[in-house]
Amino acid sequence: MNIDQLKKVYFVGIGGIGMSALARYFKGLGAEVHGYDKTETTLTKKLAAEGMHIHYDEDVSQIPTGVDLVIWTPAVPKEHAELQYFLQHNIPLKKRAEVLGIISQNRRTVALAGTHGKTTTSALTAHLLQAGGVEATAFLGGIAQNFQSNFVNGQSDWVVVEADEYDRSFLHLHPEIAVITSMDADHLDIYGDAAAVHDTGFLAFAKQVHGTLYVQHSWMPYFNPTKVRSYGVDGGDYRTENLRVEDGYFVFDYKNPTQVIDNLKFPMPGHHNVENATAAISIALQLGLSPEAIRAGLLDFKGIKRRFEFIVRTEKTVYIDDYAHHPTELRAAIGAAKALFPGRKITGIFQPHLYTRTRDFLDGFAAALDELDEVLLLDIYPARELPISGISSERILEKMSNVNKKLLHKAEVLNELKKQDVEILLTLGAGDIDTLVEPVREWLRG
Repeated sequence: MNIDQLKKVYFVGIGGIGMSALARYFKGLGAEVHGYDKTETTLTKKLAAEGMHIHYDEDVSQIPTGVDLVIWTPAVPKEHAELQYFLQHNIPLKKRAEVLGIISQNRRTVALAGTHGKTTTSALTAHLLQAGGVEATAFLGGIAQNFQSNFVNGQSDWVVVEADEYDRSFLHLHPEIAVITSMDADHLDIYGDAAAVHDTGFLAFAKQVHGTLYVQHSWMPYFNPTKVRSYGVDGGDYRTENLRVEDGYFVFDYKNPTQVIDNLKFPMPGHHNVENATAAISIALQLGLSPEAIRAGLLDFKGIKRRFEFIVRTEKTVYIDDYAHHPTELRAAIGAAKALFPGRKITGIFQPHLYTRTRDFLDGFAAALDELDEVLLLDIYPARELPISGISSERILEKMSNVNKKLLHKAEVLNELKKQDVEILLTLGAGDIDTLVEPVREWLRG
């Protein structure tokens, strides 16, 4: 199958961030794009405005005739009526990850993997390459503010791909350059335990890299140091040093075995984001970018929607929205807020994502949320899952030592905030907590 010559492509779950990037790719090739998703969102409205045909009912009568390929996401259950229709009619059906693998086979691929940081690192890598004249195509796991999209249609033979460990999707990729930012236990509903995350996930992915692999330095004990380049903040052969905050920017020096770039300014806060930048800079230098282009590109990076995104920023009140849905990500976001706004009261609204993840990380979530001055905890967002007996947001609350905590329904949040003197506010989570962003923004501005 030559996927670049398909005339009509159908997506089951078109509104997903990875799926919508592929949909934009096929639309850019001139294919007719159709799809289903269960809810209308800002993203699906944009796809429709770009000329794609989308419906929101599980209804086989809305499937067009003449579909050449169906792309589906594992987030959609196999019993889904439309998936069953395609199976019964022998219409070619491929997972999103398989299609991404096929696209990348004929391109020089940079793949960014890791349980945290891969979206920011992917977007920054694509942005730096474009700033330096290497126009890479990019498939991103978030809306990059510089591109206002999760897809970049580049003209060079390079493609930047976010390599997703969920469902072992990244094993469809065979990149020339890759990064592993982290290998923390996650998606244990798929892998079972942390050892399997390492062995059948990331280490298996590493074996498929046929060029250069950069690994965050604390994970190096899992790798052969003669075949892997280590990177990090104050650690690794490719490193940033002398990290400090100046005038609202994180400033640092970059150093690798052959060169040094001093006094780089980066607008994204937090140790973790500087670490992501270290990997992106290393790739950019490997692809021939000049230090000057890297310096300008870093300064101009606007970040990712829902990755420490400033929604309101005044002298009195700051409101930040972040996708953090794992204890490590929560600690990074809360730590970045504390570093930027020392001494200010920080209120966090957190929506746990998935019953299995909540079960697996109850203690981790409680410990991370204890770092906040005040916590508003929402019900678990189930996504693809059914409830698990005995697992609820209340269990997290019980394990927290912070006394300034409250369990709320999403609909109660705005009224609760109106009773408070909000200084620094964070909304945190990967479910539908982002539907609070506009109402909270309007209230704070009003």
